[in-house]
Amino acid sequence: MRFLPLSRTSAGFCAACVLLAAGPAAAVPGDIAVLQGLDKITARISTFEAPLDDPVRFGSLQIVARACDKKPPEEPPESTAFLEIVDIRPDSPSVELFQGWMFASSPAISALEHPVYDVWVVDCKKASSSASETAPE
Repeated sequence: MRFLPLSRTSAGFCAACVLLAAGPAAAVPGDIAVLQGLDKITARISTFEAPLDDPVRFGSLQIVARACDKKPPEEPPESTAFLEIVDIRPDSPSVELFQGWMFASSPAISALEHPVYDVWVVDCKKASSSASETAPE
């Protein structure tokens, strides 16, 4: 059996240490959660945006995104959002349906349970600054 000289072995080991020490890149926070909703009655899928801390409506649901993160391009794709979903109907009191993290890659892990609507995370993005750049002074 033949062994490599210590210098080659240690150099290869150190290169592996550097790769392991770097670890995964941190998630990039976003300002807007991109969501999709399914109306099970009409079988229509709608894509809509939920700016952080700004309530949006989908049917009788009020959805508030509290946080949104997206993995950087060098990592496996994943977007996550912390959502609060309340069912608001005029003829009955509001019902809190969901509060927690949803994952774009695995929507079934943490899913909204509702007889009429399904909601899931598609993406997370930054708000465009083009509106502020083109505003007159």
